[in-house]
Amino acid sequence: MSTEIFIANTDAEIKSCFPVFKALRPHLEQGTFLPQVRRQQKESYQIFALKHDGLIKSVAGFRFAEFLAWGRVLYVDDLATLPGETSRGFAGALLDCLIEHARSHRCQGVHLDTGYARHAAHRLYLRKGFRLDCHHLALEITK
Repeated sequence: MSTEIFIANTDAEIKSCFPVFKALRPHLEQGTFLPQVRRQQKESYQIFALKHDGLIKSVAGFRFAEFLAWGRVLYVDDLATLPGETSRGFAGALLDCLIEHARSHRCQGVHLDTGYARHAAHRLYLRKGFRLDCHHLALEITK
């Protein structure tokens, strides 16, 4: 069994990540996914993809950002594993890769938001040394 983690750059690599993103973000549409990723890449968004036995099993969308509160951080927008493939260490391997990537880019930390009900994810984050520091609040602006 071979496992590879890489930054998805080509259209084909990004498109191959879509099923995993769709599992986390059901509102995404295949036809608009690549153009949206390309727009977000202009704001430093990147995707780490974990391929196991020839298939993308887990993904991490992230960007670099600088905040008055935290300094320079690697912010994880998305971290997902295909349903049925969880608890196999894929997300943990991506987190390790993200943490090392943050270190190599002189970041002061790695930050992410997570849903209240994602208890398995919370256990993983806590095992990796993350702290529960704040609540994220949002106001949806309707048209």
